[in-house]
Amino acid sequence: MYVIGTAGHVDHGKSTLVQALTGTHPDRLKEEQEREMTIDLGFAWLTLPKGMTIGIIDVPGHRDFIDNMLSGVGGIDAALLVIAADEGVMPQTREHLAILDLLEIERAVIAITKIDTLEDRSWLALIHDEVVEFLAQTNLASSPIVEVSATTGEGIENLQEVLEDTLSGIQARRTLKKPRLSIDRAFSISGFGTVVTGTLIDGDFSVGSDIVVLPKATKGRIRGLQTHRESINTAIPGSRVAVNISGVDVDELERGDMLVYPKQHSTTRVLDVHFKVVPDIELSIRHNQICKLFIGAAQRIARIRLLGSEELLSGDEGLLQLILEKPVVAVRGDHFILRRPSPSATLGGGHVVDPHPNKLYRRWDEENLDRLNGLIKGSPAEVFATTLMSMGITTLKEAVESTGLSTDEREQALHELQQEGHLVKFSKSKDDPYVMHIRGWTRIRQRIGQETEKYHHQHPLRVGIPKEELRSRLDLDSKEFNLIINKAQDEEIVSISGTHIQAQSFSIQLSEEQEATIDYLLLQFEQSPTTPPSVKETKEILGEDLLNICFMRGTLVQVSDEVIFHRESYESMQAWILKKLDETGKVTVAEARDG
Repeated sequence: MYVIGTAGHVDHGKSTLVQALTGTHPDRLKEEQEREMTIDLGFAWLTLPKGMTIGIIDVPGHRDFIDNMLSGVGGIDAALLVIAADEGVMPQTREHLAILDLLEIERAVIAITKIDTLEDRSWLALIHDEVVEFLAQTNLASSPIVEVSATTGEGIENLQEVLEDTLSGIQARRTLKKPRLSIDRAFSISGFGTVVTGTLIDGDFSVGSDIVVLPKATKGRIRGLQTHRESINTAIPGSRVAVNISGVDVDELERGDMLVYPKQHSTTRVLDVHFKVVPDIELSIRHNQICKLFIGAAQRIARIRLLGSEELLSGDEGLLQLILEKPVVAVRGDHFILRRPSPSATLGGGHVVDPHPNKLYRRWDEENLDRLNGLIKGSPAEVFATTLMSMGITTLKEAVESTGLSTDEREQALHELQQEGHLVKFSKSKDDPYVMHIRGWTRIRQRIGQETEKYHHQHPLRVGIPKEELRSRLDLDSKEFNLIINKAQDEEIVSISGTHIQAQSFSIQLSEEQEATIDYLLLQFEQSPTTPPSVKETKEILGEDLLNICFMRGTLVQVSDEVIFHRESYESMQAWILKKLDETGKVTVAEARDG
């Protein structure tokens, strides 16, 4: 099942052509029918001569409605570019083609319409040559051109055959087992409740499944599914789907919301992207420029951060970080378009490189620029490695799914990383172990060593850095910290002593003067075994660090906030009390004190 989208200048006959192909007029709004101009998205479908079923998204051509057009083209497999024979290539034709090129739509059929209006058919040759020249520098340069009349039906059968041939070579949509549907329409049907429509990508939807609508995280359940008005139990990637949802009110929804399974996707307000400026534009792309982002069916106001360049001019390519006013759901590889809000103009487009960057980078950060370029140009293994390095410690499942790779590419990349020893595992779970890239592990291992050595240098008389303090310095949550520290201990980088961490080679070394101070204090304890110095007096003589060393050595025992005994004296008193209890069965406080 495939989806095609119409494109072309206003009043070039897109909707009329769709009606001639499908028998359904896609204009559903009263205003559209009265004005004979598509304002919002329209939908229709047909079965082609050899049995292929396709859905058609009819999009507006008028400049005032191009934002709605962008909401529809994100999920298409191919385009039906419509050019009227009596006018030829017009301004919106050029803008629509530029958008299709930026979205990397590689399949299209060019329909030259309204041929019945030409008195001299020789004019068609000139239009044909103009179209060929028009397409020459784009992804659609080799697209077939078909001459049709939606009014008389001339060329319609040929157009259907050409559409089928064009679509037959397209690969099936990828399945990541993480389905998402960007909502382009939401409405309510009496007796059924809320219905949303969109093009399903990255996985299947099944009746009865729990769903979440992002970014608001509204929970619901799939009550029913339809494709081309036929009820189905399972919807597959690439299909136009109507989803009947229970538990979600239509007023809670808006175009661009994403329908997903729980815990499979998260929202983001920052996107790292690769961007290409449209050719022949007089504007430059500047740092901190405000624009409109179109991704899926969503529109968002965004601020542009230029990475690695001062400005981008007509036809330039570069890296951007987009800061969004409202969150979206995006994965690596998703295509997008940027437009200037006012006066409206298409600036360019590209694809998402990292949908969840962990910070706002310095614009000229070479390490980050290398990472992003690696994600753009790398092999599956390089993409996996770069993704893993950006995530730190994570589960293998989360790492694999964050790459945006196909199932085959994931397996290939995972095998390669394991073979080369680049994947470090932190738990023995075969199903979903915690992992980290070897470079990330090397970096954090060095930090653990540096932080423990730094602490030993600052506090040479302490057993080691408290676990919680080291966790805070490494900026890890408790689970991540425990996995990493246990790994560091296994590799003999550190040792764990109760609630403290110390370097493997560390030991406390006391000076002769410090040892003499301890000996002086112990002598006082030996001379007054039952009335020794208090905790406060002991700390004044030794200091807290030397006192703790005495506790670690076992020479002193603290029995309360105020009382400390020499261990030998404490054990002797303890033995006397136990003996007295054994002989008489009781001992008074006075006897214990005097004994």
